[in-house]
Amino acid sequence: MPDRVIVFLDYQNVYGGARRRFHSHWEPSACGHVNPVALAQHITRDSPYDRQLTQVRIYRGQPDATKQPGSYGASRRQHAMWQRDPLVHLVTRPLRYPQGWPADPAQEKGIDVQLAVDFVALASQDAYDIGIMMSADTDLKPALEFVAALNNNRKPRAEVAAWSSAGQHSPRLSIPGTSLYCHWVGDAVYRQVRDTTDYAKAP
Repeated sequence: MPDRVIVFLDYQNVYGGARRRFHSHWEPSACGHVNPVALAQHITRDSPYDRQLTQVRIYRGQPDATKQPGSYGASRRQHAMWQRDPLVHLVTRPLRYPQGWPADPAQEKGIDVQLAVDFVALASQDAYDIGIMMSADTDLKPALEFVAALNNNRKPRAEVAAWSSAGQHSPRLSIPGTSLYCHWVGDAVYRQVRDTTDYAKAP
């Protein structure tokens, strides 16, 4: 039986990392988006073992429809596209708007906690054999540490994924004293899984 794989994507972190590594800052904001299922399928195949992708869990902040109607509409269209694939499970939480907004940008609030809780809970429920987390947010390390310590680091097993580009430092999540496997995703793969759709344009 193949190992059951769930890929957990901290989407804003994934998007921001792709922009920093593969795009110039003046390029349109649509640059950096990816097809989550295509990315997760590549990560799942990046192993010598028999593995089957069973779910792609996407975690993302949701703009407010009254404060940012354009961004809200774009995100809703993008989410609808993702959810056409039965592998996708989308988790959103409202963005937090500081008192100084719009001069101070809106922020994701609680989405990293939700990802961490789900990563641990699903491991404890035997929902996956391999849980792969893609994010560079160090707040998520305790969840990785918990799962990595289960069953002497056999199954369920925690792994991570991270962008990689030549000549740049590529941050990845790690656990001191533990061999936490990282699936490095480089420029060639990014070009295959990128999503060039402009969701800001209503159909």
